[in-house]
Amino acid sequence: MSLAPSERAPATAAATAGRGAPKHSSRARPGRRRLLTRASVPYLLIMPAVLGFAIFKAYPIADSLWISLTTGNGDDRHFAGLANYRRLLDDPLFWTALKNTALILVVQVPLMLGLALLVAIGLNSTKVWLRPLWRLGVFVPSLTGLVAAGVMFSVILNRDAGLLNWVLSGFGVDRVNWLGSPSWARVGVVLVLTWHYTGYNAVLYLAGLQGIPKELYEAAMVDGAGPIRRFVSITLPQLRPILLLTVVLSTIGTLQLFDEPYVLTGGGPDNATLTVTMYLYNNGFKYFDFGYASALAYALALIVSVLGILQVRLMGERR
Repeated sequence: MSLAPSERAPATAAATAGRGAPKHSSRARPGRRRLLTRASVPYLLIMPAVLGFAIFKAYPIADSLWISLTTGNGDDRHFAGLANYRRLLDDPLFWTALKNTALILVVQVPLMLGLALLVAIGLNSTKVWLRPLWRLGVFVPSLTGLVAAGVMFSVILNRDAGLLNWVLSGFGVDRVNWLGSPSWARVGVVLVLTWHYTGYNAVLYLAGLQGIPKELYEAAMVDGAGPIRRFVSITLPQLRPILLLTVVLSTIGTLQLFDEPYVLTGGGPDNATLTVTMYLYNNGFKYFDFGYASALAYALALIVSVLGILQVRLMGERR
């Protein structure tokens, strides 16, 4: 039975209305923003690192700056302005520690880096047999822990039963009081640092030497340049970026020197091996003078920054 047109119209209208009615979209409403979008995902991924830096790096740095402007112990701290920094300038023990650190820096860093460069040139030579074994042996000392190296050298440099004095006695040399004399104690610290870090720097130099094109040396030899001329005109300029890196890192590390003299001599004898970092440690964790220790930390950071900038300016590539 067919329906009349008037009866079909409501049904047709209802169907049309049903098809034309808006469906519930899976997309979020315009008023709401999704948390996970293509643009926000990178920020969410780096958020743990940013939070970790803010909590464990930025906050302690800012808090130590505030502490350096205060005096007192614990929660009983009082704002003192630049009193700790004025005290630092008038503190003879600070200048003694700075002088010791500078002396070790001036002697040890050039000695270590010069020796590392010679070792790298030797290990880069094709005339050396078993080069991988020698490279491993040179690098192994840098894997030794700083405290372990200090303890080991405290035994080697012992005046009465030390290995070094035993060897020297075989050549008729009297026993040297390595750790009991101010001058020889500094020499002992330099020996430990040189032994520990020479191999690390030698590996860096070796990588730089292997990256120098051989064609440069071949062309120089054709022009009649000798070994010294090739070293000065080719090797050193090509190694400038690595030389700059090692000089800056070695300077920073020496200015922050703590483990080796602390284990070897404890800063003695007669404060001859007292470094700035050791003096900072003593004020903070022996005398609990955190305000002055924080001022020392910022003074050391300023010295490191100034020396680093000067080294980059002097040794950086000139364009």
